[in-house]
Amino acid sequence: MIAQLRVDDRLIHGQVALVWTKELNTPGIVVANDNAANNTMVQMTLKMATPTGKKLLIRTVDDAIKVFNNPKGSDMRIFALTNNIEDALKIAKNVKEIDGINVANVGRFANDANKGVQLSSTLMLSEQELTSLKELAELDIPVFNQVVPSNVKTPIKSLLKGK
Repeated sequence: MIAQLRVDDRLIHGQVALVWTKELNTPGIVVANDNAANNTMVQMTLKMATPTGKKLLIRTVDDAIKVFNNPKGSDMRIFALTNNIEDALKIAKNVKEIDGINVANVGRFANDANKGVQLSSTLMLSEQELTSLKELAELDIPVFNQVVPSNVKTPIKSLLKGK
C-alpha cells in the first residue's frame, strides 16, 4: 500500500530523506521514474540520498505500478516518489491502495516558458500539467500540497479554483 505518493521534481533530497521518511515511517521508498530507471548516474545519486536503513527501488512507471499491485507487498507501507504530475496520474489510475497524493514541488527549476500557471510558490505548471492535475484531483484519492509535514495540507482542488 502506498502511504504517500509524492510528486517532487527533485525526487529524493533533504526534505524527503530526512523529514518525510520519518513522518511516514515507511520501510521502503519506490522511485517511479523512467529516466531514473534507465540512467545509472541518477540511480547512484538517488541511492546516496536514501536514508540508512530504508530500502530503495528505482523502477520505470509501468514497473512501479506492477510493484504497487503485487499482492506480496500489500501489507508493506511504501513511500512512492515521481517527479511529474502525468506519472502520478498514471499511477493513481492503475493502483488501488493509495492513502494520499502530495503534489509538493513541480516546475520550479524548469527553464520553460510554458510554465505559465502558478498555483503556489512550489507549483508552476504548464497547461498540460494543469490539465493532468485537474484530472488527478477528481479521482477518489486525497490530493494535496504539503511541502513539509509542519505545513498545512492544502487540498489541490482549492488551489485549482479559478484556473
